[in-house]
Amino acid sequence: MAVDWSLMNLEIATAVLGLGLLLLGLIIPHSARRGLGWLTVLGLAGILALSVGAWSHQGMLYNGMYIVDNYSTFFKEVFLTAAILVTMGSMRYVDEQVGYQAEYYGILVFALLGMMVMASAGDFITLYLGLELMTIAFIILVALRKTDGKSVEAGLKYVLLAGLSSAVLLYGLSLIYGLTGTVNIIQIAFLLAGGSVSSVLILGLVMLVAGVGFKISAVPFHMWAPDVYEGAPTPITAFLGAGSKAASFAIVLRLFVAGFSGIWQDWALLVAILAAITIVVGNLVAIPQTNIKRMLAYSSVAQAGYILVGVVTASPAGLKAVLFYALLYVFATVGAFTVVGNFFAQTGSDEIRDYAGLSQRSPLSAAMMLIAMLSMAGIPPLAGFAGKLYLFATVVQGYLWLVIIGLVMSMVSVYYYLRVTLVMYRDEPLDPAPITVSFPVALTMIIAMIATLVIGFYPGPLANITDVAARSFFVLH
Repeated sequence: MAVDWSLMNLEIATAVLGLGLLLLGLIIPHSARRGLGWLTVLGLAGILALSVGAWSHQGMLYNGMYIVDNYSTFFKEVFLTAAILVTMGSMRYVDEQVGYQAEYYGILVFALLGMMVMASAGDFITLYLGLELMTIAFIILVALRKTDGKSVEAGLKYVLLAGLSSAVLLYGLSLIYGLTGTVNIIQIAFLLAGGSVSSVLILGLVMLVAGVGFKISAVPFHMWAPDVYEGAPTPITAFLGAGSKAASFAIVLRLFVAGFSGIWQDWALLVAILAAITIVVGNLVAIPQTNIKRMLAYSSVAQAGYILVGVVTASPAGLKAVLFYALLYVFATVGAFTVVGNFFAQTGSDEIRDYAGLSQRSPLSAAMMLIAMLSMAGIPPLAGFAGKLYLFATVVQGYLWLVIIGLVMSMVSVYYYLRVTLVMYRDEPLDPAPITVSFPVALTMIIAMIATLVIGFYPGPLANITDVAARSFFVLH
């Protein structure tokens, strides 16, 4: 059987880049490793350009084991965008706080590779391999500051809970395999369509929801997020919050919307309830937080709930909304954590009260944080408003109660988002010393701000692209 390896050009290029970075770390002297950040950015930008050129190149490998369509390509572009922004925003932080430049950038690229495999996975085995590659890479990155107690603690918690969730997910996949006799997601959809729902299938679905619920930090599987977000190096927190979450939603859609579309009525209400609980708990628990990374962690939990809303209807409109929100969420999240990482690198603090007068100490940082916060709160005309509008529009007919909960909680989220803004713009700085912003950090902030504003004012072009990607998903399934 002929295999079209060109369908995997993006994955091959990413693997070569990751191996090359690790190899360079063994060859070049330590003093020259600071340039590896820009080399990584150039490599990732080249792969992103390659993905744009391969937009229309679609197909399957090994009878559906690996699926390359506009849906998977769009998600890969989301991951690449997040990786580029995180890499640029982390250069100074890595040089001053972490070290291990070759290992950091190389393993970050391998985490990206795992995400790309997840987006194109057409069967359970490929999906699980991509998931574990991403997870293991993140475990290393979270604990990379091995002399920092919080980082080591975060890494230990992440490896224990990630291992538990992977076991639950794998057991759920094995139950579905035992019931259907295949690991191919498309074949499972045909086998389950119109058939009776057994107790084994229900148990498998529940375990899958629990397994992927951990990966997207949905309540009540979110217990790892605050501690890991707080303890991990801040750029890795950004990549966890943006890239990892988007990759997990890629497999959620592939599993539930494609594999279990025939029994949609049996899991839709469960996902809707999970989304509602996640939105409520994430927003309410974020209110009393005094550490900005923990606040953003609970905000990330709430955002996962909003994105889950788009999964409920298992429709092209729902997929379009998830894809749309995934990209704009990358810009807001990475932009906010870039500010947090740069602030910590110079002050050593993550406490919200220490952001007093940031508008005077670093106007660019304060502006970036303001735009990111307002976008995540869904304030028009920023990108977050358009994203939530698309998400809620998909469920307004059958799940009006979910829309009402989402709107009320969006208003609640304005409180804790604006609390940070008030500290930055109203309070006088405790330390008048300016917060310097290096060129790559400033470039990251500017790109994130411009993207958030442009998508908010002109959502049409991105909406059209995500519509094409969502429809390609249903064509190949």
